[in-house]
Amino acid sequence: MALVSIVLPAYNEKENIAIAAKTLTEVLDPLPEEYELLFISDGSRDGTYEEILRVAKDNPHVKGAEFSRNFGKEAAIFAGLELAAGDAVVVMDCDLQHPPSALPEMLEKWRDGAEVVEGIKNSRGRESLGYKLSAGLFYRIMSALIHMDMKASSDYKLLDRKAVAALLELPERRTFFRALSFWVGFRTERVTYDVQERVAGKSKWSMRSLIRYAVSNATSFSTAPLQAVSVMGWVFLLFAVVLGIQTLVRFCMGNAATGFTTVILLLLIIGGLLLVGLGIVGHYIARIYEEVKGRPRYIIRDVTDNLPEQVKGAWKKHDQI
Repeated sequence: MALVSIVLPAYNEKENIAIAAKTLTEVLDPLPEEYELLFISDGSRDGTYEEILRVAKDNPHVKGAEFSRNFGKEAAIFAGLELAAGDAVVVMDCDLQHPPSALPEMLEKWRDGAEVVEGIKNSRGRESLGYKLSAGLFYRIMSALIHMDMKASSDYKLLDRKAVAALLELPERRTFFRALSFWVGFRTERVTYDVQERVAGKSKWSMRSLIRYAVSNATSFSTAPLQAVSVMGWVFLLFAVVLGIQTLVRFCMGNAATGFTTVILLLLIIGGLLLVGLGIVGHYIARIYEEVKGRPRYIIRDVTDNLPEQVKGAWKKHDQI
């Protein structure tokens, strides 16, 4: 019988663990596949992992791991992919904004041969105007940078074991899961859903964290910002040539402009662009530095009794688990 793994990253989500486990159990019990609910506590400080342990005692489908500190959602997702034993793996948020009611349709498409099933948002639910605008800008920029339509995408998706294996083979440390699931290809189907209200707690995403997330993902997945620096250089070189010709013509005609206003303005503009360009290059060098160090994406401090003990204390390759 096929096994389905549900990976649920959790950061300070103590209030949602039991609710998520109960709701998912009710949805998955009638389905023909066996299943496991794999919660990854991303260095939570509110007792999330203790709640996972408590729920795991009452529900044999529940498994869990805890990071030694907060490594971020991307690390939690890949830890779940590493630990998942399922023939199909579903990644979703444990606050149930990704509706469990979409799982039967996802699994049906998987049974029919789909190897990746993307969860596509019909609507973003109730969000503040500022958050909607910033999120919309983020996805438009990311779509342009990586040449994929990211406007309605999410981390809610089902991956066949073949797709999971392909993702786990990638050596990079800085990952962007929702874009990488497009990049690996395979036969892909879509399931649409409406984002639900959080059952409990508050979102951990702020405007600042969203901006940092955007910058990190843009530079880890695309070289477009580096190419933009070259484009800016050529544009200003052309501008300098035109301005130089104009200045020489006016000088020869005897009506050259006096003063240094234009020169100072040009120096400020070019100086600012040079600093921006150096900043972009520096960010890529920082990414290279992080990759060359080869540090693990995450470190696991503890796991529930129904997961392998040897994964504790260090990151392990999937085939070593």
